[in-house]
Amino acid sequence: MSKVDVAIAADAASGVRRGVSPQYRDWLRRERRSRLAVRAVQLAILAVCLVLWEVLPREQIVNPLFTSYPSAIWPTFLQMLKSTPQQASILTHAASTILATVIGFTAAMVIGTAIAAALWWWNGLYRVLDPYLVVANAMPKTAFVPIFYIWLGATLSIYGMSLAISLFVTVLMIYGGFQGIDPNKIKLAQTFGASKAQILVKVVLPGSVPTLIAALKVNAGLSLVGVIVGEFQSANLGLGYLIQYGGQVFKMNIVMTSVTILAIVSSLMYLGISWLEAAVMRRR
Repeated sequence: MSKVDVAIAADAASGVRRGVSPQYRDWLRRERRSRLAVRAVQLAILAVCLVLWEVLPREQIVNPLFTSYPSAIWPTFLQMLKSTPQQASILTHAASTILATVIGFTAAMVIGTAIAAALWWWNGLYRVLDPYLVVANAMPKTAFVPIFYIWLGATLSIYGMSLAISLFVTVLMIYGGFQGIDPNKIKLAQTFGASKAQILVKVVLPGSVPTLIAALKVNAGLSLVGVIVGEFQSANLGLGYLIQYGGQVFKMNIVMTSVTILAIVSSLMYLGISWLEAAVMRRR
C-alpha cells in the first residue's frame, strides 16, 4: 500500500468526523476510482495470461509437454497432498521452503541493519569495506552453491544461500538510507547534547523507516530466490526440490504447481509487508 493509499484511507475515515470541502471529496473519489481501475487492469492481465496458458497448449500451438495447463494445477495439488514413503506431502515441501525463507529473510535484515549501523558509526570502517561490499554484492551468488554445500552440508547450505543473496544488498540499501538523513537534524540533536548512540536510535533509525521498508520488500524476494537455488542443489525437501525433480522426469504438472505455490507465498509476503508499511506510515 502506497503513501497515497494510506492518506486516502485515513482521510476518508476522518472525513466522517470533520467537515471537508466538496473539492476534497471529489479528489478522494477520483483517487478511489483510479485505484479500482489499476486493480481491474491487474486482474485483467492475470486473466489473459491464464487463458492463453490454457488455450495455447490445448490448441497445440505450444507443446503441452513443456507448459502443462492451469486447469491441471488443482488436481495435481490434491494428488500431492497425500504423502507416501517415497514422497512427502506438498504441504511439507512448502513448509520447508517457507521456514528457510523466513529464517534467511530475518537473518538478512537483522545482520544487515547491524552492519549498516556499524558502518555509519565508524566511517573509516566503511571506507575500508566499501569495495568489498560492492564486489560481493555484484558477484553471481549461484557460484557459492557448491561451496556452501561442501562447507555447511545439505540443510545449512540452503540457509547460507538465502543469506548470501540478500545480505549485501541489504547492507548497501540501509547504509544509503542512513547517509541520506538530513544532516541538519543530526546537528540539531548534537546541539542538544545527544550522544552518537542517541542520534542513531532517535534520529537515524526513525528517519530511515522508508528505506527499511524498501529493504524488506527486496529481501522478501531475494531470500526466497536463495532458498530455491539452494534446494536445487542439495535438498530432498522443499518446493525447489519439487521443481528440480519435476523437470528431470518431465512432469510439468509438478513444476507448475510448485511454481504457483511459490507465487502465492511471494504474494502473501508482499501483502504482509504492505500491511506493515501502511501501519507504520499511518503512525508517522
